[in-house]
Amino acid sequence: MPTTPQTTDELYQALQDNDQRPYGRTRTVTAEELVDAAEQFDEPVPLVHALLELQEAYTYGSEPRKSPVVFARLLTLFDEQPDVFDERLRHQLFWRFKWVAHALRQLPEIPLASLRQWLTEMRDRYEKEGLGLQPYYGQAYQLAAHVGEDTTLAYELWAARARTRLSDCEACETCQRALYHLAAGDDERALRVWEPVLAGKESCQEEPARSVSHALLPLLRTGRADRARELHLAGYRGCRRNPSMSAEVGRHLEFCALTGNEARGLELLAENRNLFDEVDSPLDQLDFLTGVEVLLRRVESLGHGDLPAAGYAGRIWTVAGLRAEAGGRADDLAARFDARNGTTTHADRRRTRLDRAPVLDALELTLRTRALDELAPAAPAAAPTAPAADAVPEALPDLIRRARELDELGHPDARACWARLRTRVADRAYVHPDDATVGPLVRLRADLLDDEAGRAGERDEYADAAALHEEAAALYEDAGRPGDAAISRACALLATAELPADGDGDGASEAKAAALTAAHASIVRLHEQTPGLSPHQEARLLRLRVTALALRLQTTGGDEHAAPVLAEADLLLAFAGRHGIIGQVSGALLLRASTFAMSGDLPAAVTETDALLDRLRAQGPAWHLPRTLSLRGRLRLGLGDAEGAHADLSEGLRLAAEWPADAIDTARLHGDLAEACMRLGRPDDALRHLTRSAELELRRGSRTDAYCAYSNAAQLSLDLGRVEDCIALLDSLLAEPAVAAGELDERLVAQLRLTRARALHAGEDLKAATAEFAALAAESAGWDDDPGSHAMIAAETAVLLGESGEFDRAREAAGQALAAHARDPRYELLSNCLRELARLQAQQQGPEGLAGARAFLADAGRVADEARAAGYEAHGRPLDTALAYEHGRVNAYAGAHEESLAALEQALALLGEPGTDGDRAGEWAECVRLAGAVEGIYLERPAPALARLDAAVARLTALGHTEETEALTALAARLRDER
Repeated sequence: MPTTPQTTDELYQALQDNDQRPYGRTRTVTAEELVDAAEQFDEPVPLVHALLELQEAYTYGSEPRKSPVVFARLLTLFDEQPDVFDERLRHQLFWRFKWVAHALRQLPEIPLASLRQWLTEMRDRYEKEGLGLQPYYGQAYQLAAHVGEDTTLAYELWAARARTRLSDCEACETCQRALYHLAAGDDERALRVWEPVLAGKESCQEEPARSVSHALLPLLRTGRADRARELHLAGYRGCRRNPSMSAEVGRHLEFCALTGNEARGLELLAENRNLFDEVDSPLDQLDFLTGVEVLLRRVESLGHGDLPAAGYAGRIWTVAGLRAEAGGRADDLAARFDARNGTTTHADRRRTRLDRAPVLDALELTLRTRALDELAPAAPAAAPTAPAADAVPEALPDLIRRARELDELGHPDARACWARLRTRVADRAYVHPDDATVGPLVRLRADLLDDEAGRAGERDEYADAAALHEEAAALYEDAGRPGDAAISRACALLATAELPADGDGDGASEAKAAALTAAHASIVRLHEQTPGLSPHQEARLLRLRVTALALRLQTTGGDEHAAPVLAEADLLLAFAGRHGIIGQVSGALLLRASTFAMSGDLPAAVTETDALLDRLRAQGPAWHLPRTLSLRGRLRLGLGDAEGAHADLSEGLRLAAEWPADAIDTARLHGDLAEACMRLGRPDDALRHLTRSAELELRRGSRTDAYCAYSNAAQLSLDLGRVEDCIALLDSLLAEPAVAAGELDERLVAQLRLTRARALHAGEDLKAATAEFAALAAESAGWDDDPGSHAMIAAETAVLLGESGEFDRAREAAGQALAAHARDPRYELLSNCLRELARLQAQQQGPEGLAGARAFLADAGRVADEARAAGYEAHGRPLDTALAYEHGRVNAYAGAHEESLAALEQALALLGEPGTDGDRAGEWAECVRLAGAVEGIYLERPAPALARLDAAVARLTALGHTEETEALTALAARLRDER
């Protein structure tokens, strides 16, 4: 708390501010300080308010030991000065008897007799005050259920009574009734009782999150897996990281363990690591730790006990170690509760949970489905998928010869041979064969370095690739292999030219193009100056020459750079054809097709690709088919042939499965298939391909490409209305250590957070959405290179603040958006934002908000003037027309009806007469409707209003816009009835 309140007004404001904070230590500590501050005033009422706030902080901050102490002070004040408690404070006091009963149940050190004594106190107090006893019987039932007594009578005494003003809310009571039937083994009846809460018709501070956590397994057992999945996503978000809902988190962990989602369970456990240390309720600890143990036992039973797991602070845990620790603590807690209660209920319930078998082998919970194998600690890249057994000979000389043979062919199986050789050479007992056909060890070491360099280049690690190629070249020289040395040096030149150039935009492109031009010239010199090249070596150098020029064309897109690529490709084609090197022939043809594509001649590119596919099917090599089909698929997408593209890409994906996993860019195939599916109107298939593409990119270490694909998947899921899927995916991505460590591009992370904020808004979690938007707005203010993005984020933040009624903060955010807009104009975005803020303020505040609303509209007017001066044309409604309509609506909300009608008349004049365009007719009809309502209802001039409406209906009907007339006809009928 920055300063201690000096007046009661300041104290009440501080209490109000604290009430906006999330439950946790910050809110609790502030509440404690405010109680101290309240005690300085010689007035009991402020102290009562401060004590109520403190008890709430303790209750929802999972500190049950302290809640009864605060309540005792409140009860003493009530006994000593009952007149201090008005009706509202009295209601609060007697409501919280239930909080104390709940707190005492959570503490095994409190004797059972004391719990019963408190219930007697509650009953006596209620009777003395003439209050209904249903709340008392509710607490008596919950105590019986907690202890493990026969609850039949206790349930009837509570459930059969009429509710009172002090009864728990409908949602909480529904949960208790459902749990009663669940304990009796009647899943179906429990779910029927729960339905209003699960459907969101009843809710409160802890519901439906609490009910959802209990309902997950009954839903599975009754065959409602899809419903369970849906509720898991929404329900988990309502309780994650919340100390007062740790038991619910434990049940979500258990759900993951019993549906084949152990990896997601470990992910959620890591996200909730704070609960190991922040939960001060022994009963909640017991439930949480039991859920944790269910998960960890399952992971350990699957052979992954050595995986890392997030547990108690101060130590690095494995699954097995944390399982033992959590299990021991939970056993102790269960024993303490049972000793207090004189039953074995808690140990029995715990054993039942631990002994449950998985309900489903696999249930896809999120868009990012992962297996336990993928959670292993980071290790060196895995060896390529093994080829057929005869591709990797066992005898060392045969293996070396086979690796070189396959490498010369460009065969995908070469990678497995090199991987096997790398392992064998690294062995201390390795003895190089004395075989003239194999050559010396230095040559083999050069081969291995060259293969490693190629892999680094595929990962865009160009500096490492260049260094490794240079090292390989030196070893080839030592081995007396000048041709191989020349190829390695050419590869190093190309990798060096691929390094990111200094500068931005055109300057960087020009620098990279110059580097590639220089690399091409140097490779040509190497080619010309290296004697004794074999046909395969010469073909490799020709391929590197044309590749350098193709990369230059890709960088610049300049027409003048296309012809040199085709000329070099034709040289390679002629040479490779003359010497029967089929792999380089197809490579040259593929480069020709790509060149036409980059030059914008897609039909010519398709013709080249068709011919290449025919050749590959007839002569091979077969492993070039997936890449060529991938290219033709992209070309067909460019030509608008989504069906053909989908067929090509699907066939490419099918053929890619016949080769080692890292030999074909299947991630690209999945990404292109996603685009084809979207164009074919199959968004669910597109979503599946996007997430698969992301997973493959992540596995091969292309983290940025993976997160971009995931970002697209999240946006698509949001567009499809799958809000919880979107949020769950983004939560998973943003929780990755690489994000926390700042290893991912900050703008990409910001995009992920922006999509998440929009999803939270779509999911009606306005508080969380506003907090995320506000944080992004603050961060993006420093994006000097991208003020337009800051304008967008600040504008969206302003609208959310307006929806929350925080118009001072909304004005501040809108000001930030306007300042950024001045540097990088976003006319339509800012106009939409400012008009919406004006509407919200007028709608929420009425006449009192009119001045503020008009100020927003004045800003929107200046934006419209700027847009007109700049010749900007809006993509949606013209800004002037939209502004005039909003003036009409805002003034109508605020009761300024004459001004409203005048503004609507202006809007209609700007719109002009409706035509055949349905959208424009709909906009015109809505403007007429509002003008008719203002004129006929609020200004009480029905005759001109009816004339306006009747004329509009006739005009729209004549144009065939019958649907647009419905609202006008209904309003006219109402006006005639009221006359």
